Amino acid sequence: MASHQLAILLALFSLSLMLLCSDAGKIAIYWGQNGNEGTLAETCAKKDYDFVNLAFLPTFGNGQTPMINLAGHCDPYTNGCTNLSVDIKSCQAEGIKVMLSIGGGAGSYYLTSSEDARQVATYLWNNFLGGKSSSRPLGDAVLDGIDFDIEGGTNQHWDDLARYLSAYSKKGKKVYLTAAPQCPFPDAWIGNALNTGLFDIVWVQFYNNPPCQYSSGMNNLEEAWKQWNSIPASKIFLGLPASPEAAGSGFVPASDLTSLVLPAIKGSAKYGGVMLWSKYYDDQSGYSASIRNAV
Repeated sequence: MASHQLAILLALFSLSLMLLCSDAGKIAIYWGQNGNEGTLAETCAKKDYDFVNLAFLPTFGNGQTPMINLAGHCDPYTNGCTNLSVDIKSCQAEGIKVMLSIGGGAGSYYLTSSEDARQVATYLWNNFLGGKSSSRPLGDAVLDGIDFDIEGGTNQHWDDLARYLSAYSKKGKKVYLTAAPQCPFPDAWIGNALNTGLFDIVWVQFYNNPPCQYSSGMNNLEEAWKQWNSIPASKIFLGLPASPEAAGSGFVPASDLTSLVLPAIKGSAKYGGVMLWSKYYDDQSGYSASIRNAV
C-alpha cells in the first residue's frame, strides 16, 4: 500500500513539474537584419529562444511586388534565400516556432482596401505558409505564422489582413498571428487589428518609447503593462532591446529585469515571456542566457 501511495505521489509531483514548466515564460528573438548574427540554424541551436521572427518582409501592399529583406544573409533577387528552408525545418524540429515578420521600421508597406489585404494574405499563404507557389522565397518550409511589426504606412485594413490570414487555419496547420506594437496604448498603427481577438501573442515594444519604458520608472511600465493585458490576445510579452546599442532607449539591465521588472509583471494571467531585438545584439551581450531562468 505504501509503495502504491508513493507511486501516486511521484506521479502527481511529475505532473505538477510538467505544468510548471509549461507555464514558464518564453523568449522570442528577431533574426535577419544583420549578416554577422550567425545562421538561422545556429540561432535555434542555442536553445535560448522559443520563437524566431524572420525580419522582414518590408515591401507589400498597394499592388507592389512583395519582397523579403534579410540583409546580409541572402539575396532574394537571385532566389538565394531558398536554402533557408533547411534551417527553418531544423528550428521547427526543436519545437521552435518560426514566424515571418512583415513591416519593420523602414519599408514600403500599406494596405489600400480590404481586397488589397485579401491579396496580401493570399500571397503570404502561398509563398510562406501552407499554400503552393513556384516562387517561394524561403523554399518549401512552411512557417508557423505571421508577425505584424507595423510601424508606418497607414492604420487601415490590418484587421482585414488578420481575418484573412486567420481563416487559413481552417485548411489544416494553424496560422499563428503575433504583433509587435509600441508600448503607448493603444497602438497607433494596429490598435484596431489587435481588438479582433485573432492574435495569439503580442510582444509589446517597451523601448524607444520613453513614456512607458523602464527608464522612466516602474510605475509607467506597470501601468502600460496593465493596459496591454486588457486586449483580447492569449499572451503578452515584454519587448526589450538585447543590449544598450540595440535601441535608442529602453534597455533594462539583466539584474533589474530579474529582480524588479519580471516579479512585477509575471503574476498577470497573460504574461508570456520576453521578446528581444535582436539576435545580433544578443550575441554581443549574452542577454538571453542571463535572463533565461528568470523568464
